[in-house]
Amino acid sequence: MDLFDKKILKALQLDGRITNKDLSEHVSLSQAPCWRRVDALEKQGYIKGYTAIVDQDKLGLSITAFAQITLDNHHPETVEQFDQGIQQWPEILECHATSGEYDYLLKIVARDMNDYNQLIYEKILRIPSIRSINTSFSMQQKKRTSHLPIQDLS
Repeated sequence: MDLFDKKILKALQLDGRITNKDLSEHVSLSQAPCWRRVDALEKQGYIKGYTAIVDQDKLGLSITAFAQITLDNHHPETVEQFDQGIQQWPEILECHATSGEYDYLLKIVARDMNDYNQLIYEKILRIPSIRSINTSFSMQQKKRTSHLPIQDLS
C-alpha cells in the first residue's frame, strides 16, 4: 500500500459516493489508474463495502445501550450458540469478544426501554449459558465515526 492507496481510502471514507473523476483529481492520478487502484483495494479486502449513515434518532431509535455479557463457560458449543444467537437480531449493531471481566460487549439500539427490555428478556436471555448481563446506557453521543486513521499507517 502506497501513498496513493492511502489517499484513495481516506477520500472514500469521507465520501463513498465520490465519482472516479473527482477522486482521481483529489488524489492526483488520472482516472484509469485511480479506478484500477480502487478495484484492487476492493478485491484485496481493504474496502469492505459502501453504505449510507442513517440518522438513528430520526428512525425513533432513541436508546443506545452497551451490554456486557458473561457466559457460564467457554466451551466451543456454548460460544457457538451465543455467536449464532446474536446474529438474528438487527437491534444488536456490534458484538465484540473482550478480555477482562466480561466475555462480550454488545452495542444495541432500541426505540425505548420497553423495547430494550423485551430484547433482553424475551430474546437474548434465552440463549443458553448466559450468566449475566450488565448494561450501560448512552446519555449523549460525543463522537461517532467509522473513519480509520489512515494517515498514521506506515
